[in-house]
Amino acid sequence: MDLPHLLDSLYSVTAIPIIPFNGDKIDYEGHAKNIDYLMANNYLDEGRKRVIAIAGTSLIHHIPETEQLRLIDATGNQMGSDGILISGIVPNPIKQAGQLIEAQSELKRPPDVYLLMPLTGISSPEGIYEQYMEFADQHGNSCDARLIYYFRQKRDIDAVISLLNDSPHFIGVKIGTDEDDVQPIVNGVGDSGIVMWGIGDRCTRPAQLGTKGHTSGIAVAYARASDEINNAQRRGDYQTASQIEADIAPLEEIRFWNGRVYNYSAVVETMILSGFESIEAGTGAPFNPRVPQEIQEQLRAITNELKRYH
Repeated sequence: MDLPHLLDSLYSVTAIPIIPFNGDKIDYEGHAKNIDYLMANNYLDEGRKRVIAIAGTSLIHHIPETEQLRLIDATGNQMGSDGILISGIVPNPIKQAGQLIEAQSELKRPPDVYLLMPLTGISSPEGIYEQYMEFADQHGNSCDARLIYYFRQKRDIDAVISLLNDSPHFIGVKIGTDEDDVQPIVNGVGDSGIVMWGIGDRCTRPAQLGTKGHTSGIAVAYARASDEINNAQRRGDYQTASQIEADIAPLEEIRFWNGRVYNYSAVVETMILSGFESIEAGTGAPFNPRVPQEIQEQLRAITNELKRYH
């Protein structure tokens, strides 16, 4: 896909499905079921393709390299050419990240875009710029890799803007800080790439400030809500987008409460409580068990209210 069409396709909902686990093992059949749900329940207008990312909410930080490769392969094969596939890449260590991109680029159905997840450990803005410019040059040229930067450190804002302006391989940035950073990044990036909102479906104010599209961790359960928010924003109908946001806000509040503590497990719980047979929640995951009883009771009421968006 040429870059202008790809960027327009990314001006959408990026659905990030939870990976279902059975004990400590990935339930690949359940994952395929969730991908089928997202592909079959596409409410995006104008015949737009579904965008799916295997990224942070999917728990890639807790999955070894070999399983990540298998997961991306399975997701791409399930989607075929009918959607846009984004692969989240953890850049620690950077050499391993490069090897993973090289391996994924050789798959029968490789990712369309790679999302560079937040770096852990000690770094500086100068180091971020230098290392990622080198990384992008190497893998952009050898693997035709197109990269999106996940922005989580305010101190790195100038380095990130420079990456988008200076590297043809960085095509976008996903904002994961707050609304204050939207306009500086949008103004700094200009036409050099897409600026997406990365903190869930409460995204209408960022859209009014200039972001294009958003990521959603709840789309695997409530695809219609996420899609209709994006449809409304693309046509400038921020009132409708805000009304839908208000409906899903109680779930988002729980997901992002206290440093995103229930980002994964609240989605799993709503999937279980919903009783929907079209999706698979699993049994909980590494570092992310089922939610406490009091949270479950809150989610039970929320789930009943949101069933119409499934």
